[in-house]
Amino acid sequence: MQTLDLTLASHAPELDDRPVEKRVGLIILATDHTTEVDFQRMVASDRIGIYATRIPYANPVTPENLCAMQPSLTSGAALILPDEPLDVVMYSCTSASVVIGNAEVKAAVKAAKPTATVVTPTAAAVAALKAFSAKRISVLTPYTVETSRPMADYFLALGFDIARFTCLDLTDDREMARISPREIVAFAKEATAPDSDALFISCTAVRAAGVAAEIEAVIGKPVVTSNLATAWACLRLCGDQAVRPELGRLMTLAYSGLEA
Repeated sequence: MQTLDLTLASHAPELDDRPVEKRVGLIILATDHTTEVDFQRMVASDRIGIYATRIPYANPVTPENLCAMQPSLTSGAALILPDEPLDVVMYSCTSASVVIGNAEVKAAVKAAKPTATVVTPTAAAVAALKAFSAKRISVLTPYTVETSRPMADYFLALGFDIARFTCLDLTDDREMARISPREIVAFAKEATAPDSDALFISCTAVRAAGVAAEIEAVIGKPVVTSNLATAWACLRLCGDQAVRPELGRLMTLAYSGLEA
C-alpha cells in the first residue's frame, strides 16, 4: 500500500461572515408536507437561506393539540443553526398561532433567538390584508367549526368584518395537504362573498399559495394565504422588494410590519 505524506495548506482559509447573507428559520410541524416546498419556491435564493426544524405534533387538529406545541417552540428554535443568529423565524401553524397567541409564540422563539424577527401566519395575514386596505373579508379554512371559531374571533377582535366564513371540516393536517389545487380554486370561489374586499385561505398545510394568482383571476379580488403571507413578510424583512405578480397581487406590495 502506498504511503502518502499529507500536507497542510500554506495558510488558514479566509472565512466569510456567513455562507448566505440572510437567514430565515422555519419552525414547522412534524407532519407538515407544504411549508418547506413553498418557501424553497418563493423565498430561497442566493441571498436568502431557508433553515427548518420540526417539532412534535399529533393529529387531530383541535385547539388542545395545537396548544400542546407551545412547550416545544423554544427548543425547536434553538435547533436552527445553534448559537448563531437568524434574521427571521417563522412559526408555521396558523391555527396554533391563534390559540397559543402571537405574543406567546414570539416570546417563546425569542428565548432562543433573541435578535430574530418572529413571523406567524396570522400576524402576516393581517399585515397582508391591511396592505390591501381590506376591511370586509371572506375566510376559507380546512378545519372543523370548533377549530375555526377562534380564528373567526381573532379577525373580529382586530376590527375585520367577516362576510363569509367557510370550513372544510378536516381534522388531519396531512389530509389538508392533499387537497388538490383544482379543488382549492373551486372551494375558494365558493367561499368568496361578492361584497368582500379579499379572501383569506388559512392553514400552512394547504397548497393554496401555488394557486393564489389563479384564484384572484377567478374571483376578481386579492387573495391572502398563510404561506403566501409569511413568504411575503420574510422576503420583505430580508430586504427583497422584488415585484412578482405571478405569485399573486400580494407579492407586488410593500410591507409595513407585523401588527397583530
